[in-house]
Amino acid sequence: MAVSFSAGAKGEICRIMPNRDCCALAECFGILLFCNSFTADSIKIITESREFALILPKLFKKAFNLNFDIFPSMASPGKLVFQIMDEDKIAAVMEAFGFNVQDTLALHVNLPLVEEDCCKAAFLRGAFLAGGSVTDPEKGYHMEITTSHLSVARETYTLMHEIVGFYPKTAQRGGGQVLYLKNSDLVSDFLTFLGAPVSAMGIMEAKLEKELNNKVNRRCNCDDANTSKVVEAAQEQIAAIRILKEKGMLENLPGKLKQAADARENHPSSSLSELAGMMDPPITKPAMNHRLKKLMEMAKEANK
Repeated sequence: MAVSFSAGAKGEICRIMPNRDCCALAECFGILLFCNSFTADSIKIITESREFALILPKLFKKAFNLNFDIFPSMASPGKLVFQIMDEDKIAAVMEAFGFNVQDTLALHVNLPLVEEDCCKAAFLRGAFLAGGSVTDPEKGYHMEITTSHLSVARETYTLMHEIVGFYPKTAQRGGGQVLYLKNSDLVSDFLTFLGAPVSAMGIMEAKLEKELNNKVNRRCNCDDANTSKVVEAAQEQIAAIRILKEKGMLENLPGKLKQAADARENHPSSSLSELAGMMDPPITKPAMNHRLKKLMEMAKEANK
């Protein structure tokens, strides 16, 4: 089964395991605030990424020194589900982030936990791994992360600008808060920041290929248009030459005009430059154009 572009990007990011406990905690913070469910009753993380599923238990062990209550089978196809339902474990996770199971009404980004740049980067990695996706650049440029918490979306919006220098766009979808990027350069820069430079390069390569194809198409369209003009002009010139021939005027033309008429009639698909080179002696393209215009004017007069 082919790996999607989004899955490939997440696979790259999963190669980065935080060395510091604070970064492991920050990455888990991003995961939980952007995962499927993080409440006082249950923690549920659903993913299709095998790489993410492999590092998730290690991250939780490093950050909280605890294990999930429900583990998925890595051999099973489709989505993988991790769950914690033990009240004491959930309370320990909440407390690690400065929340109280009894008093916390709405989750938010506890800024002291992401004060260092390394922790900010880890938080955003976790957010993308749990709630993010990126479109195959062959189809378009779109990257997003989604959370069910309004305050989390607002604070992550500010955090992204602080750490990467640009604001994402925002939207609401199905009760979720979406932060997204649609500019190819911004998507590429953000993937590089998260630790997926190969995927970022794939976006830039796709962009360059599209630009090259567009240039080729424009050039071909331009060439086709020019060819059509040449063919149309040649047909008008040949029609004029036939009128002069029917009127018995062709043989009495001055030598230069007779030579131009013979060249055009015998070479209907040749360009002006090619016809000019056939003259004896060769002449310039404007001179050739002048001779053919003269023939057309004479035919017009003769046909009155």
